[in-house]
Amino acid sequence: MRASPLIAGAAAAALGLAGCNKPAGSQICTPFAAATPAAVQAPAPGALQPAAVATDPASVLDDCLHRWGYTLAASSDRAQEVAMAVVAACSPALTRWNQQMIGTGAQGAAQGQAPAEPAPSLLTGQNTTPIAEHYNYAQGRALFYVVQGRAGKCAPPPAATKAR
Repeated sequence: MRASPLIAGAAAAALGLAGCNKPAGSQICTPFAAATPAAVQAPAPGALQPAAVATDPASVLDDCLHRWGYTLAASSDRAQEVAMAVVAACSPALTRWNQQMIGTGAQGAAQGQAPAEPAPSLLTGQNTTPIAEHYNYAQGRALFYVVQGRAGKCAPPPAATKAR
């Protein structure tokens, strides 16, 4: 009679572990942030929506990587190559983020603070710079969004009609 509690316990454990497996589909897709109609469509290469210019450059970059990652995820190329294209499409947003960081560094230098020098990465321990870490971030997020878009068959952002 002791086998029944063991079987019941094993069955409960199996059900609990089965809950860890997320089904493929929209449940793993990251929703796009609700914004103005101009910010809903995927940006053209080199373009940035006017509503997004006033926000945090890191957020603008992440949004761009997300939109282009899902848009290009359907490509038959390897995920790494598609992610490189995503980063290329978002290079203006990455440049703005780097310019903001450089601008902050220049202001700090004008106030007597030393500019950011290479320092050990918190992830690898290798010497790195903020600009290199921004690029590493963009590469990693682009690859993540491409793979996530493929695994979940995530829809690209909806195309918005231009309002005049």
